[in-house]
Amino acid sequence: MTAQVHERLILDGEQTSMAFCPPLPAGHPRITELDGEELERESMPPILGSTACWRGYIGTWEIKDGRFYLVDIAGPYRIAGSDPILADWFTGVIRIPRGEQLHYVHMGFGSVYEEEYHVKIAKGEVVKSRTIDNRNGDVDVSDLTWRNLPGFENRFEGDDEM
Repeated sequence: MTAQVHERLILDGEQTSMAFCPPLPAGHPRITELDGEELERESMPPILGSTACWRGYIGTWEIKDGRFYLVDIAGPYRIAGSDPILADWFTGVIRIPRGEQLHYVHMGFGSVYEEEYHVKIAKGEVVKSRTIDNRNGDVDVSDLTWRNLPGFENRFEGDDEM
């Protein structure tokens, strides 16, 4: 698997990214998949057709007032209406890289940055957060590779206790 393009994130009003891809909710009434004709009319970012974006879309998310929202989707999906969607289907930890990249991992979202901001979310509500400083730590690149395979992303020591 190739290193994956990050999802977009608006945090405290500023654009950043997250090294994680929360799932889209199945059957949500405001999220529709474009049909063949609609797809032909759309101008898709080239990255969507590459191995760097296995999910086939890039979501824009926002953490605002202690809640986690889906704001936009680039790719073969659309959000009906202009209001963000509270991501109440999502429970888990998102990983927000900060600073310079220290180690590139050619697998999923495994690359290591100077800091990581982990945010624990329960049914769309922010419940805890913590910052991890990776500048002085030993990094097991093989372990990161396995932890970042699809379905196993963002399983980091200490997050269960958050």
